[in-house]
Amino acid sequence: MLEVRWHGRGGQGAWTAANLLAMAAMLDGKHVQSFPAFGPERSGAPLMAFTRISEEPIEIHSMIYEPDIVVVLDPTLLKTQNVTEGLKKGGTIVVNYSGSGDELLKELKVSKGEYRVFYVPATKLAMDILGRPIMNTAMVGALLKANSVVSMGSVEEAVKRRFSGKLAELNNRLIKKAMEETKEVE
Repeated sequence: MLEVRWHGRGGQGAWTAANLLAMAAMLDGKHVQSFPAFGPERSGAPLMAFTRISEEPIEIHSMIYEPDIVVVLDPTLLKTQNVTEGLKKGGTIVVNYSGSGDELLKELKVSKGEYRVFYVPATKLAMDILGRPIMNTAMVGALLKANSVVSMGSVEEAVKRRFSGKLAELNNRLIKKAMEETKEVE
């Protein structure tokens, strides 16, 4: 089973991203769970969302405490939250980040080689393609660069089911661009 924990702020689409990944996995014939963890927070408040993907039925019904992958939509959360808490040894971190890989490692407070770390300027890409700083689908693309857990065809179909017309087309373009732009810290 693959477990993904998403960190974002209200209004950034972390839960939508978690759902898109789950829907794509379901279209690939896998068993899935996707759910948020937030209370009555206002827009902009930190939140988490979760995705589980498995070849077998999923019997667990709790938050994800030891994820395989952590995805961070809002880089300001690196200063206020320990996003790597519980991350499995050798796990993967995917961050919306426009600095250098070495700067990112310092912000994450991790050493080179401790985890696989990927980064992409998702907000900039979203502004360029969507005209809005909604980077959730860009982060789906970055995650796919880090781990090809679902097929691109299923991701495109999930986006078409979630968004309509031109918005679906733009979000699929954003996912592909983010995949191209995502870098691994080496």
